[in-house]
Amino acid sequence: MIHSMTGFGSAVFRIDGSAFALEVRSVNHRHLDARVRLPRALSALEPDVRARIQERFSRGKFDCSITTPEGSGLPARLELDLGAARQYVEAARALTQEAGVSGALGVADLLGLPGVARLAEPAFSSEALREAARTALDTALDELESMRAAEGEVLARDLCMRATRVAEIAEALEQRAGLVQEGVRERLRKRARQLESETGLLDEARLHQEIVLAADRLDITEEIVRMRSHLGQFGQLIEAGAPGSPVGRRLEFLLQEISREANTIGAKGSDAPVAQQVVELKTELERLREQVQNVE
Repeated sequence: MIHSMTGFGSAVFRIDGSAFALEVRSVNHRHLDARVRLPRALSALEPDVRARIQERFSRGKFDCSITTPEGSGLPARLELDLGAARQYVEAARALTQEAGVSGALGVADLLGLPGVARLAEPAFSSEALREAARTALDTALDELESMRAAEGEVLARDLCMRATRVAEIAEALEQRAGLVQEGVRERLRKRARQLESETGLLDEARLHQEIVLAADRLDITEEIVRMRSHLGQFGQLIEAGAPGSPVGRRLEFLLQEISREANTIGAKGSDAPVAQQVVELKTELERLREQVQNVE
């Protein structure tokens, strides 16, 4: 069964006492586009996250983010360069002794000097980090896939219902076209008999040619046959859809072909009922097209 391209999933994981919230969401897109936003300390995970999404899905615009709870930053660690501090202290003593400069270098002064103190983000074990993040990502993607599958079932029912309606309109058009053709033939025959009564002449060959040409101009048999074929394939694709086996673009192509046949039928239409049915047909096809835009 087909899957939607709209979904959401989330998970939480911990590394060395630090908690992370992972969220992934997807919407419709012609291709697969994965965007990943990670804290700087986890930036090395971006290729793995992107590759995992590409392994499991074929279409959709994905946004994946990993944050700390409530958006707070990672706990920073204060790092001191005691060697640099000693050099500053020794330099201060030398200035005092040799240049006679007065004053003392305090701890607060030392901490403010370049290279003595800095706040560093925590470092995590790369293997443990990858394992925890991958497990959380798979959990979130499972949830997202379930949502895409559930919405896909709703889309499938709606698409099948509208495709059935298109088939019904096509059948009504075929019946109406037959009546229109017969009406045109009868009008031509009446006109021929009228001319015969007025002039005493009747060109049977010319009459037959006119009837054949008129019937050919109004004949929509080929268009209806192709439309039914496309609708049959449309239904088969809906049943065949599955994760990793996208059918959305093929459904779009079939709808384009069905619309082409509808346009041809509209151009051949010669009375108001046919024109009204063609308008209804195109309306249903547009609704189908809008729905198919969200099929993977």
